[in-house]
Amino acid sequence: MSVITGRYAPSPTGHLHVGNLRTAVLAWSLARSVGGGFVIRVEDIDRQRCRPEFEAQQLADLAAVGLEWDGVPVRQSERTERYVQALAALPTYRCYCSRREIQAAASAPHGAPGAYPGTCRNLDPEVAAVKAAERAEVGMEPAIRLRADVASWRVQDALHGEVTGAVDDVVLRRADGGWAYNLAVVVDDAEQGVTQVVRGDDLLSSAARQAYLADLLGYRAPEYVHVPLVLSQRGKRLAKRDGDVTLRDITAGAAQAWIMRSLGLPGVPVAELPDRLAIGDIPREPVIFG
Repeated sequence: MSVITGRYAPSPTGHLHVGNLRTAVLAWSLARSVGGGFVIRVEDIDRQRCRPEFEAQQLADLAAVGLEWDGVPVRQSERTERYVQALAALPTYRCYCSRREIQAAASAPHGAPGAYPGTCRNLDPEVAAVKAAERAEVGMEPAIRLRADVASWRVQDALHGEVTGAVDDVVLRRADGGWAYNLAVVVDDAEQGVTQVVRGDDLLSSAARQAYLADLLGYRAPEYVHVPLVLSQRGKRLAKRDGDVTLRDITAGAAQAWIMRSLGLPGVPVAELPDRLAIGDIPREPVIFG
């Protein structure tokens, strides 16, 4: 077996809830179970919502539930040069659509649900010039989209098997100049040597786009392990708007104990998880916190 490097990559926009912490523990455990590496990346490209105080608290919370990682966490906000280089290596075009126009086009009865239909893909140069001028008047740039030449891509997931997902002309750089998640995560995973990505299965639909981007950039896509989400007693995913549960609400010890129970290992310390849990042992159904 080749050496595995896993990762956990939180966005410092708030506190980590127990579902986040459970996924982080699984990512760490699966990597360490085969003697692999484990790294942390701070995904702080959202300049409006990310806060240094949340970053510090998230790292403290991860340590509090028993995680340790290799090296110093990488921050996406410090990697602009690498994203610029990656963007230059990809086939792209400028998109002048407003958010409302994109939502209306994506809801039209054609193509993959939510996919961008390529409105600006082959835009007439004169029309593009007018739209660019309109954007400039309000201090906005066009977004930069990938010019995809496939409609779908296959990925292999350790829990879901082979999955074929839709690929569209995803945004690579936003109209406000910020970097899009899909580009940044692909570049960072490759350059951090990440070979295994463990994350919530709400992101399974993103895997095809990211694996396709990796292929275009000459990277090998990581092994994906999309794990079921943790839900509230009302059956909703844990989120701030629905009353998430963080280490501000329960102790780190209680969080560790619940995580281990949710994995069918009550009473087992988190430190022993790499020796006790394989990918095939991960529960396949959503977990209710409580």
